[in-house]
Amino acid sequence: MSDGIVYLIGAGPGDPGLITVRGREALMRADVVLYDRLGTEQLMHLVRPDAELIDVGKAPGRATMTQDETTALLVRLGREGRVVARLKGGDPFIFGRGAEEAEALVEAGVRVLVVPGVTSAIGAPSAAGIPVTYRGMSTAFTVVTGHEDPAKDAEQNDWDHLAALPHTLIVLMGMGRLRGIAERLMAAGRPADQPAAAIQWGTTPRQRTVTATLGTIADRVDEEGLGNPAILVFGDVVSRAPGLAPAGRGPLAGRSIVVTRARAQASDLAGGLEARGAHVVELPVIRVVPAAPTAEITSALAAIAEYDVIVLSSANGVEALAGHMAARGLDARSLRPTQVVAAVGPATAAALAGHGIRADVVPERFVAEAMVDALADVPMDGRRVLIARAADARPVIADALRARGAMVDDVVVYATLAERPTDEVIEQALAADVITFTSSSTVTNTLAVLDDAQRARLAAGPRVVSIGPITSATARDAGLEVSVEATTSDIPGLIRAVQECAG
Repeated sequence: MSDGIVYLIGAGPGDPGLITVRGREALMRADVVLYDRLGTEQLMHLVRPDAELIDVGKAPGRATMTQDETTALLVRLGREGRVVARLKGGDPFIFGRGAEEAEALVEAGVRVLVVPGVTSAIGAPSAAGIPVTYRGMSTAFTVVTGHEDPAKDAEQNDWDHLAALPHTLIVLMGMGRLRGIAERLMAAGRPADQPAAAIQWGTTPRQRTVTATLGTIADRVDEEGLGNPAILVFGDVVSRAPGLAPAGRGPLAGRSIVVTRARAQASDLAGGLEARGAHVVELPVIRVVPAAPTAEITSALAAIAEYDVIVLSSANGVEALAGHMAARGLDARSLRPTQVVAAVGPATAAALAGHGIRADVVPERFVAEAMVDALADVPMDGRRVLIARAADARPVIADALRARGAMVDDVVVYATLAERPTDEVIEQALAADVITFTSSSTVTNTLAVLDDAQRARLAAGPRVVSIGPITSATARDAGLEVSVEATTSDIPGLIRAVQECAG
């Protein structure tokens, strides 16, 4: 066996919260992630910032990589000693070709661990309130693929036999052949008035359900405009749906919202929007990376206990500084009780608390100018001050404190780098209702990944919601109209602003 390992992970039916705990742990460990097209994109925030991401998804008429190429890549990466996450929608062994990949890996001497996932065959009907079994009505269910043409002699699906079964029939990947499947089932004896349902984007805020009868379901789907991905359910159990609220019900139901934060930070904003019914398009245009050790960082850490005031301008700054401290064997015990620790905003203060450090100063407004005001009563003349900041941060705080006589070490501890989303995600973002910006860097980097035509579409398309005045100014300078600016520069404030904009 090689030292590498490949995790075959089921991502679940679509809702990113339905991945298993073991699946999350494997994703967080991975050096490389090979992911499919559906049900995986919103899990990328779990992946390490330095992990390699490889899209191996397939769509009708398009394949990023053939199955043989994907399998060969898994084998090669495993033999190289890498920790690989092969992320698949649903469960990896249900119409996912996971078994073939597992067989090839075992044959090649690569360790493989299967992490089961919730299959859409059960998850989507459950989210739509349809019980696939029901006492006295259906004691079993059958799941089949709808890829095979029901008008021809199928290689595996025996539609005559399937029609004769007295229990629930669930068809995956069958929307393109729905009319033919319904006609074949009726021709084989299933009654035309048997309840039927089609569930698109099951378990997600985009979920839509059409219920009808076997004889009318194809027409109803056409009328409602449902398409892939969807699950088909045929059987009396459809009539037992208890009228549960759809997954997308909420103040932002039917709205498509773009989140431009780094993948590692997107979950709190995306989760808050999804909880209100929004369909979230994650457009990660920045990546946060700690700065490489520099002479300035080394000097600051060596004197960490000697500073009178330490200023953290963001949660990213907290995590980066904590990482540099940990690399030198330092932690909260390295600070003096008399030091003043200042945090720009409650999120920064919360990040500090997570490392056992209480913020003494937290301004009411979450911008650099507010921090200057909040420190007005703290003596500065002759005091040593450490500011841990991003590479592109404004020098507002440092300049103001130096003007008051402080000896300021303005140290870069992290940077935000540009990251390019896929063309498919960019198109989804440009067609969205609202785009959110959480910093000036998300504005500039979003514009940087777009061509001239796409920038024009952005200016005329989604309404812009900004987290605060500095971000708004950057957006306006770039020619974007800001529809709503958050009254508090934090994630809850941004969510409230989105609701105001989309309401």
